[in-house]
Amino acid sequence: MDFAVGEKVIYPNHGIGVVESIQTRATPTGKISLYQLRILSNDSRVWIPQQNAGGVGLRHVISQGDARKIFMLLGDGTIDQHPNWKGRFKENSDKMRTGSLHEVAVVLKGLTFLARKKSLSFREKRMLDRAKFLLISEIAEVEGKTQAAVEERVEKALAKTFAPDPAKGSIQKPVGVRVKSDA
Repeated sequence: MDFAVGEKVIYPNHGIGVVESIQTRATPTGKISLYQLRILSNDSRVWIPQQNAGGVGLRHVISQGDARKIFMLLGDGTIDQHPNWKGRFKENSDKMRTGSLHEVAVVLKGLTFLARKKSLSFREKRMLDRAKFLLISEIAEVEGKTQAAVEERVEKALAKTFAPDPAKGSIQKPVGVRVKSDA
């Protein structure tokens, strides 16, 4: 996969970056070509060997069609996640490292669902925040909208997933206080 100077790309777990230069450097084993990226979220610089770009998950920004698919995924009503914390964290970490926005959306949906049921651990809360940031920033870039507008759409899509399905009955039954009657 080749990238051009000035092109916006996605670097896994860091978000959107701009290819600032492509340079060749001498190493003890020969010459190596490197992409120099500037990560937009924190203005840091990253060097990635050209021949290893695919291996680290460097990719092009998604298309508008892919963004629509992400919103459909967020609102489809399905949640699939590992039952125990350790397995869930490993699965989610692996998904985040792929750099795929689809996988990031799956992590966001699963952790948002879990956060509605119980408190997340510090590490899972941090992962949820990271997934949300990565998803919102890339879609905002693709659609040319503000991050606030995209975040609102993400919240609406997630609300559809977590809303009870009237055909299946309520997901959660209300719990009330029982009152004894003397009659």
